[in-house]
Amino acid sequence: MARAVAWAALGIDLFDSQLVGALALLDGHVVQMGTGEGKTVTGAVAAAGYALQGRSVQLFSVNDYLARRDAEWMSPFYRGFGVGVGWIGEGEERERRRAAYAADVTYVPVTEAGFDVLRDRFRTEPEDVELFVQDVVIVDEADAVLIDEASTPLVLAGGGTGGVSQREAAQLVRTLVPGVDYEVDADGRNVALTDRGVDGVEAALGGVNLFDAAGHDHLTTINVALHAQALLHRDVDYIVRDGRIQLVNASRGRIARLQRWPDGLHAAVEAKEDLESSTVSEILDSITIQALVGRYRTVCGMSGTALPVAEQLADRYGVRTGEVGPHRPVIREDLPDRAYPDAPSQLRAALEYIVAEHRSGRPLLVGTGSVAQSEQVAEELGRCGLDAVVLNAKNDADEAAIIARAGEHGRITISTQMAGRGTDIRLGGADGSDAERVIAAGGLCVVGIGRYDSRRLDDQLRGRAGRQGDPGTSVFFTSLDDDLVRRHLPGFSPSLRKAYDSPFTTDTATELVDHAQRLAEGLQHRSHRNTLAFSEVPTEQRLAVLRLRTAVLSAERDDLLLNGEARTAVDALLGRHRIHASVREISLHHLDQYWIEHLDMLTAAREGIHLRSLARDNPLDEYNRIAYRAFEGFAGRVTDAIAATLTHAAARGTLDPEPLGLRRPSTTWTYMVIEDPFGSPEQRFGNLLLNAFRPAGPES
Repeated sequence: MARAVAWAALGIDLFDSQLVGALALLDGHVVQMGTGEGKTVTGAVAAAGYALQGRSVQLFSVNDYLARRDAEWMSPFYRGFGVGVGWIGEGEERERRRAAYAADVTYVPVTEAGFDVLRDRFRTEPEDVELFVQDVVIVDEADAVLIDEASTPLVLAGGGTGGVSQREAAQLVRTLVPGVDYEVDADGRNVALTDRGVDGVEAALGGVNLFDAAGHDHLTTINVALHAQALLHRDVDYIVRDGRIQLVNASRGRIARLQRWPDGLHAAVEAKEDLESSTVSEILDSITIQALVGRYRTVCGMSGTALPVAEQLADRYGVRTGEVGPHRPVIREDLPDRAYPDAPSQLRAALEYIVAEHRSGRPLLVGTGSVAQSEQVAEELGRCGLDAVVLNAKNDADEAAIIARAGEHGRITISTQMAGRGTDIRLGGADGSDAERVIAAGGLCVVGIGRYDSRRLDDQLRGRAGRQGDPGTSVFFTSLDDDLVRRHLPGFSPSLRKAYDSPFTTDTATELVDHAQRLAEGLQHRSHRNTLAFSEVPTEQRLAVLRLRTAVLSAERDDLLLNGEARTAVDALLGRHRIHASVREISLHHLDQYWIEHLDMLTAAREGIHLRSLARDNPLDEYNRIAYRAFEGFAGRVTDAIAATLTHAAARGTLDPEPLGLRRPSTTWTYMVIEDPFGSPEQRFGNLLLNAFRPAGPES
């Protein structure tokens, strides 16, 4: 039936592999399918299958563009089954969202679904029901969403005032001299003032002592400003556009919209770039992507690179992962890495290779690690007389059009990342009109300049060539200057090797790059696992509060949190307008406010918990003890606060919220807290101790 409807509605003849993939999704699996094998249609077949069972389906995409594109593209297919489809993007009004979620199948960015769950968390009227039921979720780019971003907190914020200016700190650290006033460690993840730097900063601040209680805030502000100045780089970690700092998503090479750094770091970067400081907000609630997805009855998904994280997917979500082979054999030639001792020789060799392959008329896709590197490669190719189209975070709105033409004869496209681009590179261009000439030239040639932190990202880039049995080639140019090696194997930098007069060999260099990548993957896995471990207890507590809130919100249980004192006050107020609605509003206000304060306490505890390791306590165990202890009596404190407010209301003879001090934020906004680029609090503390006792010299 799916094959017949797809042909009639879309003019697409489904491959057997697509139907096998859809069956696996309908059985609750995560499916690995190669680039160009038709994952979008496979997901639609499965979504229609679930909808015909009477299930409510959300199909998570990685951005607004793909949610809208896929919903509109697949809508004739869904109509063929009598299945309704909707889509949601950023900025949609609540009623528009409600209508889209009411459809049988809804395409929605994972972040927007999470933000809607958080907004629903603050409903105050019983008739304002939740926007959607968390029944079936089909996750596109499953490994990226369910593993790489699983620990990312989605945040609902409100209220707030203008932020404390960090301009003085930014101006001060600009005057500090690298290597004299401060030192950056070998892996580029920590920076610290030297004794001379401390003296200079203390003098500039009027003679304060940075290390006594009075100077503690100064020290924190200076350290954050120093991190922003020395360790975060424009056009690598972020770009400046429209007067704002916009973070670059390293795994996707595009702007990480609505994302911020934590711990004042974002404001410090704004000060560094002389931009207006963002509003300081109060966090009303937050939820990790893993906790969001974990609430669905059925979880399944698809990706081109899911098998390497199959074990993690099973552990975290209880889903099995399998591979559906290509409908045509892959004939792409994956050449061995070409390794070089330093960045100049690496770039020179890559340029020579690109120029030589371009002469044959082959289209080339060049993968780079940052915005700055992509622009540098384009500039160098220009000096060689070659024009290239650059796709990076500065123009990611044009990505569909750029990628659609990347397979044209003689075209050179430079991209910061290809994961999650969602558009196939068709040989001969979007219409395939020149495909024969491109095939005769050897098909698409993929050139990677440096490896990524994950082999899965390398494979995403490689997989753009050899689509659906097409010819193609992939090759990576690496060096010991690559950021991957410098951060994870700093002892093998070219300068250190020269000090030992070690001969350079390609095999040894390739082994080092492989090892650095494995270390990066291990570090990332440990970091995610650690972050999620610290979120388990707050997630349990959030659900407990949410259950209590839902009970209060129901018309039958709006007096659930009233004690004897509160009931006496209510009796005194009986007969007044909206008594039940007011009691409910007062109860929800205090329940929400105490949860906000509890979240703030947990955040502070998380930041300081690494100090417990000095007493040989396990930081996670101690954090959980603090969280449990703070949550004891939570409902009792809320009940007492409600009673006090109702007693005050009875004395004043009013239930109006304003005189009673019950103010909800007039505006709310949402964002994602991107992981701290310098590691978790305990990782930073551990590195600080490690560096303090690390011996000097090459042998360190």
